[in-house]
Amino acid sequence: MSLTGGNRNDVTQLLPLLDKIPPVAGVVGRPRRRPDMLFADRGYDHDKYRRLVWQRGIRPVIAERGQPHGTGLGVFRWVVERTISWLHGFRRLRIRWERRDDIHEAFLGLATCLITHRHVQRLC
Repeated sequence: MSLTGGNRNDVTQLLPLLDKIPPVAGVVGRPRRRPDMLFADRGYDHDKYRRLVWQRGIRPVIAERGQPHGTGLGVFRWVVERTISWLHGFRRLRIRWERRDDIHEAFLGLATCLITHRHVQRLC
């Protein structure tokens, strides 16, 4: 994972993020290195990024600017928004106070463990 300043444009971090995806374990054979599709909102709608994502063997599913809603991307997006909301439940993560990124990532990992533990408790 790479931490950037809060005032950076998200689309500038799209390709480095795709390049850092670890292998996905699954069926026997060579592990997958890339996802099949990339779901993104209108902020990523640019021919340059669509082309670069295609070159990596990933099908871009990006909402187009100027088109009405109804693409169905909201079905997937709310999962991300909900997860970010859960992480913001931890005050220390809502605003980044730590200067060192390793400490911030440690708190992020701890919060993820606590969220997972809460959900597993509900299942038991």
